[in-house]
Amino acid sequence: MEKHQAALLKKSGYSDKAIHYYLEKINVGTIPNPSAHQSYTGACGDTMEFFLKIESGVIREAKFQAIGCAGSFSAGSALAEMIKGLTPEEALKISEADIYRHLEEVPEPKIHCITLTRNTLVRTIEEYNATTDQA
Repeated sequence: MEKHQAALLKKSGYSDKAIHYYLEKINVGTIPNPSAHQSYTGACGDTMEFFLKIESGVIREAKFQAIGCAGSFSAGSALAEMIKGLTPEEALKISEADIYRHLEEVPEPKIHCITLTRNTLVRTIEEYNATTDQA
């Protein structure tokens, strides 16, 4: 079944890297007692929630959950992987174009999934900053 799914995703325009992220469910899940978590629903109706564990000002762990398509899962997996080891400020500098380049290729109609992913991360970091500013 997985081989069939991979072939369909490849035919749809996903790179091998994006397919790997989707099929392997990399970084999918929750983090107990996260430093920050936030959810966001995109214009397409897909919903994503990011969980971050931040220690000594560095993102040590990043996971997400989504109700969405292969594009949302591959973009969420990629961004969670990209931000590990960065400060929240550095993570905010990652653009949609950076995520797209990291994934190598996604179908044009799925570019909005990258936007959903970045918007969710931005809201999560904003929530973290708001709670740490008050502490």
